[in-house]
Amino acid sequence: MGSKNKLKRFRENLTFSNVVQPTREEVVAEELSFKGKWKTDFFKNDNPIVLELGCGKGEYSVGLARKFPNKNFIGIDIKGARFWRGAKTAVEENINNVGFLRTQIELVEHCFAENEVDEIWITFPDPQIKYKRTKHRMTNSEFLQRYKKILKNDGIVHLKTDSEFMHGYTLGLLHGEGHEVLYANHNVYRNEGAPEEVTSIQTFYESQYLEQNKPITYIKFKIK
Repeated sequence: MGSKNKLKRFRENLTFSNVVQPTREEVVAEELSFKGKWKTDFFKNDNPIVLELGCGKGEYSVGLARKFPNKNFIGIDIKGARFWRGAKTAVEENINNVGFLRTQIELVEHCFAENEVDEIWITFPDPQIKYKRTKHRMTNSEFLQRYKKILKNDGIVHLKTDSEFMHGYTLGLLHGEGHEVLYANHNVYRNEGAPEEVTSIQTFYESQYLEQNKPITYIKFKIK
């Protein structure tokens, strides 16, 4: 994407009421006004809140919002020029139960209050295979504890990935730490019984993986 195009998207994001772009300093200083008030002040309803972490173009967040009008969805990514697509689609189609937050995933517990979130989706994260980069892996112990802080007690996490490494790593960690695995499948499109929202919504890259016969894996779990 050219820098001109990026700037145009950044400018357009500023005009969208469904986009929130705090500075890192605001987030760390606990100055994000929506924290603890996403339902009342942002969505203006009392419906459950679902996050998509590392939402990319926002296709999954928008897809889920279309499918579940009685839930609120927030796509989170640091790359605003990417989620511009999802934000624009939501504005054009008048989908009011989805928003986008531009921030780093590692700051997520500063953006939401305790027990404010019902579900978290992690879709196609970078598996960070190199050993020294495990600290950036979005399902490592540290990240799970961040999610636990903002999730309700019975809150659910979904991991959907094309990386068999990430699937295996996460499953091993969940079992090792005694978390509750509700469902796990290393090829959701080949096996019956996968939740419908897992197979009926696809990102652009996911459809490319499927064309290459790459298995898509999925885990649904609760953090203990």
